[in-house]
Amino acid sequence: MADVSDPKIDEAYQDVRSDKTETNWLLLDYESDRSDKLQLTATGTGGLAELREALDDSHASFAYVRVQYANDKESKREKFIVVVWIGPGCKIMRRAKISVHAADVKSILRAYSIEVPAREKGDLEEEPIIVRLRKAGGASYDGV
Repeated sequence: MADVSDPKIDEAYQDVRSDKTETNWLLLDYESDRSDKLQLTATGTGGLAELREALDDSHASFAYVRVQYANDKESKREKFIVVVWIGPGCKIMRRAKISVHAADVKSILRAYSIEVPAREKGDLEEEPIIVRLRKAGGASYDGV
């Protein structure tokens, strides 16, 4: 079981969800290689591109991201995603635990449209994620 009790995690979650702030992502990492305690390690305003730069190839991490996209010239949508990052250099035991810990993390980062599993930074390109969000949203007026 992952320890997600750090109050900074919930504060950052509320910040990403708020329309009153520019913060649009947060990153959770394990306190140490042997610990199951997650801590807030970064937040940002630069979306998926900035998040990709913050990810460490040797870590397993979780992220929560607000993604904004337009369906047409008149409308904008904001949806939230949970990213489960397992870097290519992540240790085997951490990889084994991440799927079990994901349920604990999603109990805290509870309002999201899709989960995005990422094994390399290219898995977090914005366009494919927006296509998935449109499909998950049900109504698509642009043939996607």
